[in-house]
Amino acid sequence: MAQEVKVAATKETQSFGHVESIPLAHRRMSNWDLFATWIGANANNGTWYIGGVIAACGFLTASTTLIIVGLVSYALLAVASYMGYQTGVPAMALTRASFGLRGSFIPSLINVVQFIGWAAVNTFIAATSISYIFGELFGWPLYGKPGGTFGLIVGILIMSALHLLSISLGERSVRLIERIGIVLVVVFVLWESVVVFRTVSFHAILTWQPPHHLRMSSGVAADTLAAFNLAWVTAASDFSRFTAKKSAATTASFLGANLGLFWFAFIGLFATIGTAVSLNHFDPNNSDPSTVAAKLGLGIIALLVIVLTSTTANAVNLMSAGSALTNMTHRLSLNVSLWLVTIAATLVTFIPVYLASFLDVFETFLDGIGMFLGPEIAIFLVDYFFLKGKHYRLEELTKVRGAYWYTHGINWIAVASWLLGVAAYWGLKQVPAIATTTGATFIAMAITAAIYGCGMRLTKAQPVTAK
Repeated sequence: MAQEVKVAATKETQSFGHVESIPLAHRRMSNWDLFATWIGANANNGTWYIGGVIAACGFLTASTTLIIVGLVSYALLAVASYMGYQTGVPAMALTRASFGLRGSFIPSLINVVQFIGWAAVNTFIAATSISYIFGELFGWPLYGKPGGTFGLIVGILIMSALHLLSISLGERSVRLIERIGIVLVVVFVLWESVVVFRTVSFHAILTWQPPHHLRMSSGVAADTLAAFNLAWVTAASDFSRFTAKKSAATTASFLGANLGLFWFAFIGLFATIGTAVSLNHFDPNNSDPSTVAAKLGLGIIALLVIVLTSTTANAVNLMSAGSALTNMTHRLSLNVSLWLVTIAATLVTFIPVYLASFLDVFETFLDGIGMFLGPEIAIFLVDYFFLKGKHYRLEELTKVRGAYWYTHGINWIAVASWLLGVAAYWGLKQVPAIATTTGATFIAMAITAAIYGCGMRLTKAQPVTAK
C-alpha cells in the first residue's frame, strides 16, 4: 500500500522536494497509542479553558453545544485520519493533491501559525501555574499582582525547555509522553471532580446563570468550540500515518479526541461555574485551570499536573507545526523544524504578557482560526473522498509537471474556493440569526465544499504543464 516516495531532482526529472510515506511494515502505533495520543491532545489546559470560556452560556447551553460540536468535529478527524492510514503521508503533504504542490503552502502556513498559537496558549496557562508554585514556595508575587510578571516569564522559559525535551526524539517522544501523561490526567481529573462537587452541588451548577452583560450565545460558543476542535483535523494524518490499523486511525482517534474534550472541557465548565457560585462572582478572565485550582485550594501538586499535561498537549501541537513547516521548505529536517516552531511558540507566548489580556488574545486567535481552517478542511476532504475516489498517486506528490501540478503548482479552483469560504464565514458572522444560534463555521464549510466540488467538476481542472 504505502511506500516511501523520494524522487531525486535530476536534469530529466524535476522534483518538488520529497514526501515520505511510511510503509505498513514500519508502523508501530497501536490502537491504544492513538487513543492515548488524542486523549492527551485534548486533556489539557487549553481544553479546560475552553470549558471555562463557554460557561458564559450557562450549563445547559454550554454542555449541549460542547457535545454536538465535538461529535461533528471529530467525525471529520476520523475521516482525515483515514487519509493518513491509507497513504502513510503527513497531513500537509496530502494537501498538495488538492491545492497543488505550491498551493499547499497556504494550508501549511495556516497550520504552522495555528499550532504555534495553540502551543503558546498552553504554555501561557502552564506558566501561570508555575508562577503560583513560585508564590507558594518562595513568596513571589502572583501573576496579575504588582511584580507578578517576573514569575510568569520564568514559567514561560521553564515550559519552553520542557517542550524542547518533549520533541527531542520526534514521534517516539510524543508516544512516550502521551503514555505517561494519560495516567496523570486520570488522577488529576478525578481529584478535581471530587473537590468541585464537595464545594458546590450539581444543582447549583445546573441552575446558575451568568450575568446578562457577560452572556455568550450558543452560536458564538459553537464557533469557539469548532475552531478549537477542527485544529486537530488538519493534523490527523501526522499521527495516523504511523499506525497499520484502520480502527486505530478512525475509531480510536474519534473516541480518544472526544473523551479528552468532554473530560477536560466539562471539568473546566464545572470548575468555573462552581468557583463563580462559591465566590458569588463570575469573571471569564479567571477561567484558566491555574487560577481555578488556586481558588479551590488544590495546592502545588495540582499545579504541577497542569504543567505536565501542558507538555503532553504541546508535544502534539509542536509535532504538527513542525510537520507543516517541512512541507513548506525542503531544506529542513523534521527535528530542525520542531526546534524552530518551539522557539517561535516561546516568543508568541509573550504577546498577552505585554499587549493585551490573555482572554482577548485567545478569543481573537480562535475567531481567526475558525475562519481560515473550516474552508481548508472542506476542500481537502472533498478532494480525497469524492473527487479522487480515496486514491492519491503518491509518486505524483513531488513531481513538477505531474498530476498535482495544476497551473504552475497551484490549483486556483481550490484557492478561490478557500477564499470564498473565508468570505462566507465572515458574512455569516454578520447575520444575527446564524451568528447567535448555529454559528458560522459548519455552514461555511458546507458552502466551500459545494463550491469546490462543483468548480472542479464543471471546469474539469487538469494540471497545466509548466514552461
